[in-house]
Amino acid sequence: GADMAGDEDMFHADLTGPLCIVIGSEGKGLGRLVKETCDFLVRIPMHGAINSLNASVAGALLMYEARRARLLGRA
Repeated sequence: GADMAGDEDMFHADLTGPLCIVIGSEGKGLGRLVKETCDFLVRIPMHGAINSLNASVAGALLMYEARRARLLGRA
């Protein structure tokens, strides 16, 4: 699951195995029960005045990073 309070950032999380990326709604994020159901939570590092992304951008970034990690063969 993608969450601003995730344990790891997306660059250090293992995104190479079977994966289902869960993105919360814009504004509210993931619900409590959804967070509790996820195997792990990752955050997308943010810099500057930006503190959140819309759902489609967050999903695209995580899918890109998962693909990149698989191409590099890093776990």
